[in-house]
Amino acid sequence: MSALNAPRPPRQPRKGTTSTGARKAASKSGRSRAREFALQALYQHIVSGNDASDIDLFTRDLSGFNKADVAHYDAVLHGCITTAEDLDKLIEPKLDRKLSEISPIEHGVMWIGVYEFQHCMDVPWRVIINECIELAKEFGGTDGHKYVNGVLNGLAPQLRAVEVAADKQKATPEASGE
Repeated sequence: MSALNAPRPPRQPRKGTTSTGARKAASKSGRSRAREFALQALYQHIVSGNDASDIDLFTRDLSGFNKADVAHYDAVLHGCITTAEDLDKLIEPKLDRKLSEISPIEHGVMWIGVYEFQHCMDVPWRVIINECIELAKEFGGTDGHKYVNGVLNGLAPQLRAVEVAADKQKATPEASGE
């Protein structure tokens, strides 16, 4: 058999990502892990309505929690639950359906994104969106990450106006007089 007719070797997976395209655990930061655990806890809250402190105790016992940024996890989980009504009021106008028709995973991911837009000013808006897309890819439905991306991209100019405008100005050289 000549080299031209030889069967192709099996495709090698990309390093650092799972089959869905999400990052593998070894390549995740403490904050990324904190968001994952917060999302799992928020999912429980959305689906069951259980008390935040009970969900928190359960989540802290999960494998790998010790690698998460605990302060960020606490802020996101308790901040999202405490301000859930306000977060929903910001999210709802960007939806093309009722909030009750949104998957609990995508709902929780959007809560995390909006909460971080408002309260985590040390995290750039683009990073927040990318992290939320990763969460939706890993835990959500097939195209849920696209929906999350659309909603958060729609909210970014409203919640991070100065930062988004500065990024757009950098992206268009003619706008800056170059």
